[in-house]
Amino acid sequence: MEPRTKRRKGSSSCAAAASWVAYPVLSDRQSQDVELIEAFAAPIVDKREASRLLRELSGLYPLSGLRHVKRVRAVRSEAGAHLLEVLVCLVGDAPALGAPSIDALLPSDGVGRAGLGEPFVVKVPARAALTRLQFEMASKYWPTSFHEDKRVTVAQRGELFGPLQKARMHEYMTAALTAAKAAGELGMEAVGAVAVDPAAERVVAVGHDCRGDHPLHHAVMVCIDLVARSQGGGCSAFDGYPACRFASPTPEEEAAASAPPYICTGYDLYVTREPCVMCAMALVHSRIGRVFYGTPSADGALGSEYKIHSRRDLNHHFEVYEGVMGEQCEALKGPGGHAHRDGDQ
Repeated sequence: MEPRTKRRKGSSSCAAAASWVAYPVLSDRQSQDVELIEAFAAPIVDKREASRLLRELSGLYPLSGLRHVKRVRAVRSEAGAHLLEVLVCLVGDAPALGAPSIDALLPSDGVGRAGLGEPFVVKVPARAALTRLQFEMASKYWPTSFHEDKRVTVAQRGELFGPLQKARMHEYMTAALTAAKAAGELGMEAVGAVAVDPAAERVVAVGHDCRGDHPLHHAVMVCIDLVARSQGGGCSAFDGYPACRFASPTPEEEAAASAPPYICTGYDLYVTREPCVMCAMALVHSRIGRVFYGTPSADGALGSEYKIHSRRDLNHHFEVYEGVMGEQCEALKGPGGHAHRDGDQ
């Protein structure tokens, strides 16, 4: 049985945790570069005509797919004067006529051309920014609206977790590292995993790679099965591996809970190495809350090769963070990028 995690008093855990930073593994849409599309813009030479021009241009060229893009921007001339420029239309929507001109872009019975200068090509962001980094990049080309998720912004700066939180995270990953080393000493992959109930700050299960028994017994799969055993289920026995263990809920916790959680609902998982596709999908089905891993894997499914946790077609999503005790987790790998086995150098 796994006892409750002991609280370490003093600043040693906080000091050790200061050596690493946990960064979020965001979806492709959140982490991709800004995609740009070309448009025609024109200077508004008579500001008194700005409202009319904006109304008439919106009717002729609504830019319906670019609602995040502001139609008008202010610019400063070399003389210091404040000028206005307006988006006329996308280049792809313009009439296929020779050299672009206001006369060519605006039909005689459409927008009144008075007050507009000659058009020029600009680049505007094709999609709304989802992160502050994307917004700052997009704003270099053309002003856009932005609805910021401040939690994502703080996480991207590596500042989401405070010193006390990081100290606890350090202890949990240390337990995963200890399990990984035990696996390596047995000649298996040196990968360890720890499931934690963050509400109770309690370690629920500790597992490591056990593929010496079964090819599917990756560390994450073992840990999930041990969580199930803590709830009276599970399908495998790992009694021959002292480092693989689980903790049953205390009588007080059982009395307080209306029903046991569905396997890993609301739990955190700490794993020394980025999970593969099989393990990532098992985490989806077990309803994990958050995953923290130390070092990436070439075929990893939570950031390197795939981002299973952010797929829109799945019915469960969870947060993923990388870099927890990254150097120590990376040290478990051999020269070829694989975890140490007996005899590997």
